[in-house]
Amino acid sequence: MHTLQIGKYTLGSRLIVGSGKYDSFETTKAATLASGSELITVAVRRLNITNPNEPNLRDTFAGTNVKFLPNSAGCTTAEEAITLFRLTREATGIDLIKLEVIGDTQKTLYPDVLETIKACEVLAKDGFTIMAYTSDDPIMARRLEDAGAHAIMPLAAPIGSGLGVQNRYNIVFVREAVKVPIIVDAGIGCASDAALAMELGADGVLTNTAIAQAQNPMLMAEAMKNAVIAGRLSYLAGRIPKRPYATASSPVDGMIQF
Repeated sequence: MHTLQIGKYTLGSRLIVGSGKYDSFETTKAATLASGSELITVAVRRLNITNPNEPNLRDTFAGTNVKFLPNSAGCTTAEEAITLFRLTREATGIDLIKLEVIGDTQKTLYPDVLETIKACEVLAKDGFTIMAYTSDDPIMARRLEDAGAHAIMPLAAPIGSGLGVQNRYNIVFVREAVKVPIIVDAGIGCASDAALAMELGADGVLTNTAIAQAQNPMLMAEAMKNAVIAGRLSYLAGRIPKRPYATASSPVDGMIQF
């Protein structure tokens, strides 16, 4: 019930976390472990594959069950992302990736989905397991699945905004449009946002800023862990229909009339 299957990878947690915006690698590790997540997304530069003498996340997480999810943060074209991931796999052996190609680097950090699709087609043929960051457009989600994505990652709101899920219907539409897992990514601000995303049918949630910049990152990480579990259970249980009027919780048949 709680495991998440993405391509050939099985994860014991449906919560994925990020590694940015923390005050230290030690805090990153502590919050990640508190979250129960088994997958942490990292910009390739934080893996520090070029200078082993400097601190790096690989050493920080040595001995844990946390896997790295390299992302193509900063890439604005398909070619940049393709080259980055090929070099990263050559250096680290990691083939589970978060593909993101940003179209607006100044204000919204919204993805360039057409470039993302182009990169996805090539990287899928290269044998990568691809988690694709995209808009909350069900048509583009389907095209990414057709291009070889193993998971679709629609945004809830702009990256780092903390606005939560801005279009509930589109998350549902994306869920209905594709067969691969969907991971709601970007814009999560608190635990209730994560629970809502899961109740809408998401298979998982990725969050970074909400934990890293919380007043107590470890406590927020634990809250996110429980919220994702609760939201998943609520979705599987099936909510009652919404009604405009009250319905009695106790039967009225057979009541004594005065």
